[in-house]
Amino acid sequence: MGWLWWLGGALLLGVVEIFALDLIFLMLAGGALVGALANALGAPLAVQIVAAAVASLLMLFALRPFLLRRLRLRTSLVETNTAALVGRSAVVVAPTDLEGGRVKLAGEVWSARAVGGAAFAAGTEVRVARIDGATAVVEPVGPAGATGPSGAATDTAPGGPAAAPGAPGAPAGA
Repeated sequence: MGWLWWLGGALLLGVVEIFALDLIFLMLAGGALVGALANALGAPLAVQIVAAAVASLLMLFALRPFLLRRLRLRTSLVETNTAALVGRSAVVVAPTDLEGGRVKLAGEVWSARAVGGAAFAAGTEVRVARIDGATAVVEPVGPAGATGPSGAATDTAPGGPAAAPGAPGAPAGA
């Protein structure tokens, strides 16, 4: 009847693995199954424990790395949460500089600050360099709309001379 305890332990470890998803508990469950097999073959408790421990360690250090490599090759890792926002473009909704501002990012308005002393006017497209807490740290997509540390424009702002004819804010007659 001792094999039932080993089997119960293996099942419990299997359930924990469902929530952990790192294959560690699955390897321990395999060791528990080896312990159950040792019990079913009539081995003493000490031999069962040693067999379960050795099988678990072998699986952890030999089988698990192989399985993880195979799993990562087959499944592309998708960035989620704030990591998925880095590199995305955003639109400035309130003037943004080193002190702060606001940008619209992925349909939501985020607090923001500019990288390296740049300043951006409302309507400027920027790129998210990183996320610090609940603040998007932004940089220019290109030179458009950014101003240097002196405050002088490095390029034309939206609606300036480079705006497309007929675009909102384009000069009359353009």
